[in-house]
Amino acid sequence: MNDDFRQIEWDADVADDCRQIVRLAIREDLDRSYDWTTVALVPQDARGSAKVVARGSGVLAGLPALQLVLDEFHANVTLTSQLADGEALEPGETIAVLEGAVRDLLTAERTLLNLLGRLSGIATLTRRYVEAVAGTKARIYDTRKTTPAWRRLEKYAVRCGGGHNHRLGLFDAVLIKDNHLAFANAKTAPRGDDEGVAAVAAAVRQARKLLQANAGRTTTGDGPARVEVPSLVEVEVDTLDQLAEALPAGPDIVLLDNMSRDDLRSAVAVRDATAPGVELEASGGVTLATVAELAATGVERISVGALTHAATSLDVALDWALDWGRD
Repeated sequence: MNDDFRQIEWDADVADDCRQIVRLAIREDLDRSYDWTTVALVPQDARGSAKVVARGSGVLAGLPALQLVLDEFHANVTLTSQLADGEALEPGETIAVLEGAVRDLLTAERTLLNLLGRLSGIATLTRRYVEAVAGTKARIYDTRKTTPAWRRLEKYAVRCGGGHNHRLGLFDAVLIKDNHLAFANAKTAPRGDDEGVAAVAAAVRQARKLLQANAGRTTTGDGPARVEVPSLVEVEVDTLDQLAEALPAGPDIVLLDNMSRDDLRSAVAVRDATAPGVELEASGGVTLATVAELAATGVERISVGALTHAATSLDVALDWALDWGRD
């Protein structure tokens, strides 16, 4: 299969999400007031420089966010980057240099470090998973188990770590999950009836039919002139019988949920024999301790919710120069 989900890069949409998050962070820190500690202790005309430094080993992600933070704080500060997103970090390594108004630097410091640390933590964990499956054909994918409002940013961080993005949202791919099938199977339609969705295969066909019918559909009123209709259809199965039923319907991807290693190997064999163009995705409770074994079964994709919901922030800090001056 040549098609894949949209892969996130740092673009206008990601930057806009970041800007809105920063604005909320500013409201959290300053409300409608001031950084009273800094105002009390730092002269208004004090100028200085500081380095953004890694305290631990990891992978850098979120560097473009630093300038957005400074812009939203209206900071009189110049940023000079020393590295690029996706590069490996060692303890003590300088990521960027900040020079300018000390008050502005101190006020923006925590928001700046929180963003960079969070995104770099995700990239770092992702890189560990990617390295664990090196030498196999398996690719590591994220999920929608992201922090609300942070999804584009967190998926961008996954890309910085060498991982791949699963669907961005409900709007850009069909993923028929167990709860969709549970509702469908509660209907009285006979199994395999194309007009119902009582069977896995029928659900795939019905989804494909809907996408084809809506391709190029236009809207009325104040909505967008054209609705973006996805092309990928993925279906979740948890047994080999369901897999055998789904494959002839022509899904692009079949998600193999919580299957044993033996069942995964059997699933790959069935797919190879009957529908070699369909990719298989292993999912469910994937950890660093198990991911290599999953990759060895021959699946093309492994989705890992932990990339975003279990990553810890990378320790980053500001190291200040001692030669502070005054304008």
